[in-house]
Amino acid sequence: MTPLLELRNVSKHFGHAYALEGVNMSIRPGEVLSLLGDNGAGKSTLVKVVAGVHQPDEGEVYVRGERVSHWNPAKAREQRIETVFQDKALAAQQPVTSNVFLGREITNRFGFVKHRAQRQEADRLMRGMRFTSKVLSPDSPVQHLSGGEREGVAIARAVHFNADLIVLDEPTTALSLRQAQEVLDFVRRVRDDGTSVLFISHNMFHAHEVADRIVILDRGRVGMEADQATMSATELIELMQSTARGDAHA
Repeated sequence: MTPLLELRNVSKHFGHAYALEGVNMSIRPGEVLSLLGDNGAGKSTLVKVVAGVHQPDEGEVYVRGERVSHWNPAKAREQRIETVFQDKALAAQQPVTSNVFLGREITNRFGFVKHRAQRQEADRLMRGMRFTSKVLSPDSPVQHLSGGEREGVAIARAVHFNADLIVLDEPTTALSLRQAQEVLDFVRRVRDDGTSVLFISHNMFHAHEVADRIVILDRGRVGMEADQATMSATELIELMQSTARGDAHA
């Protein structure tokens, strides 16, 4: 199967310090790939490379089997790759609908925003994501949403723009157990609908729960890659520890 996205020998350095070095990683259509690593492992830099924020200093980016030159955020979006960063880029005082279409509003031929069409689409997306709150509506201000629901709005935004790959950067950080479970449920739903997800986390239990495959990043390099079905969460923790000690080999 041709990977949806592939990084080949990608390196990124800042001055004399390498944040990524010789990274080879692929994401297949319709799978969840969990990317794990300690602080400083290079996860944030890799997210920005995939999103097009950083161009690799070395190596190549392939999308659907074709090399893409001069990789940037516009090209990532053209290739239907949407990234939800840790801050989620949500306007807390604005309603759900406005946040779904923030910066990419539905307009008529005269440039006026089609508010009714946006609200109807936001309602459809929320139903598809199966938001659990009975009082939540497209008109609900984001500041009234739980952390898990805010992540869901950001994911719904990516779904609306026909993402083939959604990159989630630490989506369960600082969430309660219930809210984190909501996010994990959202991830499974979009995967079941055929969308690929790159799930970046330092929480090994969350990463293991939703993953089809797991990649461990260690000091800018791929330390280990494995199918989720081949190991338990406990074994994953032991693997992370051995990788950090340098016992495991890529």
